[in-house]
Amino acid sequence: MLNRNSLLLYLCTDRALSAGRSLLEAVAVAAAGGVTMVQIREKEVVSREFYKLALELRVLTRCLGLPLVVNDRVDIALAVRAEGLHLGQTDLPLSIAREIVGRDMFIGVSVGTVEEARVAQRDGADYLGVGAVFPTGSKSDAGEAIGLERLQEICGAVTIPVVGIGGVNVLNAAQMRRAGAAGVAVISAILSQPDIKAAAEALSQAVRDF
Repeated sequence: MLNRNSLLLYLCTDRALSAGRSLLEAVAVAAAGGVTMVQIREKEVVSREFYKLALELRVLTRCLGLPLVVNDRVDIALAVRAEGLHLGQTDLPLSIAREIVGRDMFIGVSVGTVEEARVAQRDGADYLGVGAVFPTGSKSDAGEAIGLERLQEICGAVTIPVVGIGGVNVLNAAQMRRAGAAGVAVISAILSQPDIKAAAEALSQAVRDF
C-alpha cells in the first residue's frame, strides 16, 4: 500500500550522475537528508547487474525504512520484493503489470498530458510521475518541458497523488507543491551535488514548507 507521505522527496538513482560515489553510499546519505522513497533507475546495465544492484539496495532501503521502487522491470521488482514498480508510456501496459505483481505492490506511471493521466488512473495506477516540468539533462527521454500550468491541470484532473519531475531545484520544488503535486522526484538535484545530505535537506525543507 502506498503512503502518500512517501512521495514527498522521491530519489531516482543514476550512477552516472553520482560523481563517482557508490549507489549505496549515495542513497544512504540522501536518506539521512530527508529522502522519503527511492527508485532504482539504471538504464545502462544488463539484467543480472540490475538484479544485483536492486537486491543490495533492497537490503539498504529496508534498513532505512524507505519504500523501494523498480523502474520498468517487473521481473526485477518481483525478484527483490520491492514495494513498488514504475512504468513509462512505452513499458509493459499497466493492466498486464498489475496482473503479474498483484495488489501488494503499488505501481506508478509516467505521464505528460491530462489524457495520459486519466487513462493511467482509470487503469489502476497508484500515483503519477508528471514531467518533465522544467528542462532537465538528467533524463535523455524526458522530452520537452511541460511547465507548471500543465502540471496543475494534471493534478486537478485526477484523484491519485502526482509527483513532479524534471529540472527540480530548491526554488521550484515549492512551486510544484503549490501546483498540487504530492511531492517531487529528483536525480541530479541530489546525486550530483558535492554535499548530498545538504542538498536533500534543502529540498526536504522546500517541499514541506511550501
